[in-house]
Amino acid sequence: MNPDSGETAGAYFDELAVLLAKAGMSADRVGATLEELAGYLAESGGDPEEEFGQAAELAKGLTATSAPPAEPAADARTWSWTADLFHDVKMLNEYGAQGWEVDRVDARGLFICARDPEHPQQWEYSRELVAAGRRRSVLDRLVPDGWEPCGTWVGFEYFKRPKAASLGPAAELTAPPRAPDRGIFLSPGFYAFVAGVLVVLALAGAALLRFGALDGDLSTVLGLLSGAAVGALIPMTVLWIAQRRDRRP
Repeated sequence: MNPDSGETAGAYFDELAVLLAKAGMSADRVGATLEELAGYLAESGGDPEEEFGQAAELAKGLTATSAPPAEPAADARTWSWTADLFHDVKMLNEYGAQGWEVDRVDARGLFICARDPEHPQQWEYSRELVAAGRRRSVLDRLVPDGWEPCGTWVGFEYFKRPKAASLGPAAELTAPPRAPDRGIFLSPGFYAFVAGVLVVLALAGAALLRFGALDGDLSTVLGLLSGAAVGALIPMTVLWIAQRRDRRP
């Protein structure tokens, strides 16, 4: 190897060392890599760019192949959320199709869900209004079809079953989306219901004033209406605060 080729190789390896270090390769690994490449080049007697290509491209390839495998997303395992009764089953099935399995429903009405990070499966859900003393008949009807209970809230009981029973291997997801950033889902029906309740309260207050039931005390009517409105908002506010607290690291 002539002196010029030695200088060329030295400059090439100096540049490569800088690029590898910038890409995050450890100093020990950089040294071992350069030593291995230099040994090969000494045997071949060729030009480094002819043998290995541009230093930038070689560095990119070396760091890509030596990079550790990506860890699964931190939010891939658990998620808690809630929805109003107008569309909770719809939302359960939407997220069940993304691999979320309901483990239970807590006292606040939150669906406590988990997803297998390695082999996520699709799930489907159903909701039943279970009257006192009628739970056994509901179970006798649903269990033979593969449904199993996964939580209760007020008078409702939720059931789940894996879609693998009907879809087979196609029920396993290869690239499920990450967990949503939100945890409360309210439907247009819920807002319409709340608006209807407030209208009824307003009409009732106006009627009471008109017929003198409240002696024309407008402040009393406003107090009753505001109290009813706050009463309607408190449950969802509590759920929102609880959900935000559960999502803190």
